[in-house]
Amino acid sequence: MLVLLPPSEGKASSGRGAPLKPESLSLPGLADARAAVLDELVELCAADEEKACEVLGLSEGLRGEVAKNTELRTAGARPAGEIYTGVLYDALGLSSLDAAAKRRAARSLLVFSGLWGAVRVTDRIPSYRCSMGVRLPGLGALGGHWRTAMASVLPEVAGGGLVLDLRSSAYAAAWKPKGEIAGRTAGVRVLHAPTRKVVSHFNKATKGRIVRALLSAGVAPKGPAELVESLRDLGYVVEVEAPARAGQAWSLDVLVDEIH
Repeated sequence: MLVLLPPSEGKASSGRGAPLKPESLSLPGLADARAAVLDELVELCAADEEKACEVLGLSEGLRGEVAKNTELRTAGARPAGEIYTGVLYDALGLSSLDAAAKRRAARSLLVFSGLWGAVRVTDRIPSYRCSMGVRLPGLGALGGHWRTAMASVLPEVAGGGLVLDLRSSAYAAAWKPKGEIAGRTAGVRVLHAPTRKVVSHFNKATKGRIVRALLSAGVAPKGPAELVESLRDLGYVVEVEAPARAGQAWSLDVLVDEIH
């Protein structure tokens, strides 16, 4: 099982560990694309703070993120699973998983990123600010920048099993499973059952809980149909829309009564 996750806007501080070693990151086929983003981002933030704030979409209160980006090569690095601290990651609670579940997380979780493309939760990275929706002056839209590199790397990473896609639309733009891989991919929405509306906060939290439940239970569904059975066994109410034709992903709606 491969689980595709978005990053979080909120991130922990880099800390005082050893700095980034780009060559140590997973998915080495993304190295050149990573270097291109890193080089331009650091240069932009070091040269023109006002321009960097504009490009990165930062408010006045987040101006300090620009200075942080200038130090990406020298700042301490920590496992990505510790850097990302948003709602989904709080609910996932990687640090409190048992040892077996942590090993499963290391193998199966892949976090998409405007700066790194995609990383494992064990990859050591510094704290940064660069969303997938950013358009850098030189490289252009990051979703488009990553698309070519991802197309050559991700099919092998996906292997032959289930792909559980929990990314937001901005990050899904960087790689869309196609063909046979799409047929074993399941996208998930979380709906408030009484209103059948997506509510951002509990959508993210529920996705985090779903991943935690699958990892903790040691469940490894081989495809979308088996995933539906596994989620129902774990107590979730799931509605399914199977693909209308070959080469399309499955769509799953998880219904939640309470917003928390």
